[in-house]
Amino acid sequence: MHRLIALASVLTVITLTSTAAISAQPLKVVASFSIIGDFAKNVGGDRIELTTLVGPDGDAHVYEPSPADAVTMSKADVVLVNGLQYEGFLQRLVDASATKASIVELTNGIDPLDMAVGHEHEGNGAAVNHHQGGLDPHAFQSVANAKVYVGNIAGAFCAADAAGCDVYKANAERYTAELGAAEAYIEASVEAIPADQRTIITSHDAFGYFENAYGLTFLAPEGISTEAEASAADVAALIRQVREEKASAIFVENITNPRLIEQIAAETGVTVGGTLYSDALSKAGGPAPTYIDMMKNNIGTIRGAILGS
Repeated sequence: MHRLIALASVLTVITLTSTAAISAQPLKVVASFSIIGDFAKNVGGDRIELTTLVGPDGDAHVYEPSPADAVTMSKADVVLVNGLQYEGFLQRLVDASATKASIVELTNGIDPLDMAVGHEHEGNGAAVNHHQGGLDPHAFQSVANAKVYVGNIAGAFCAADAAGCDVYKANAERYTAELGAAEAYIEASVEAIPADQRTIITSHDAFGYFENAYGLTFLAPEGISTEAEASAADVAALIRQVREEKASAIFVENITNPRLIEQIAAETGVTVGGTLYSDALSKAGGPAPTYIDMMKNNIGTIRGAILGS
């Protein structure tokens, strides 16, 4: 009898241990690119096992997924993507992996900017529009939108891992407060720049939401995607516009070839003010290893180039 009781106790311990091991398994999360990966880390913490497909300084516009990416996707519980057709590779990867994961578009709930509006200028007697129609997918360039991303991530994690929901919500609330402080810093930095010096040039149209939220004007020779190439007529028209509007500075981006920007700088005499981080974070040792670092670094670089401080 004592042996039966002892055996039952052992079996109970084994069962409880097995159940605990199963429940302790981290949520397998795939993020499409580095900025979303940073959001996921801040919300998920130790409860998630995160894989980011397009890493630091990587360009999701031209990314080609590998067979290893398909394997990772096939094992995922949650896949976090930007949406608004930002990840051109996504559907091919979903099909190749046959993943059963929830595909969560983090721009849900955001009012997207129409790429068919704005940044038009005259070239060869006709309007040149770099936006090429459609919606601007770079919604993360507004901190207010980043808060929506974070809320969507917390909701997705709660749906996939109810036991960790309180943790996810608490992490999201803490991080949202940090985002609010970063946004106040950006607004104060822009306010310090004279209104007539807030026109700048970047490589491609990645900063529409930043412009809309914070009151800078961004001109760009390329379209919404780094796959688009500016024609000679586009570049000539932009150079004329830069001279007419007296742009204060010109910037390269971490994901683009600086050649075109250097050409425009040479022909207009506008100073190259440094590197902005548009679609990807920097590596860990760089100036923009997190989203908050990226946003503060960008406005600091812009302000420093224009004001010299």
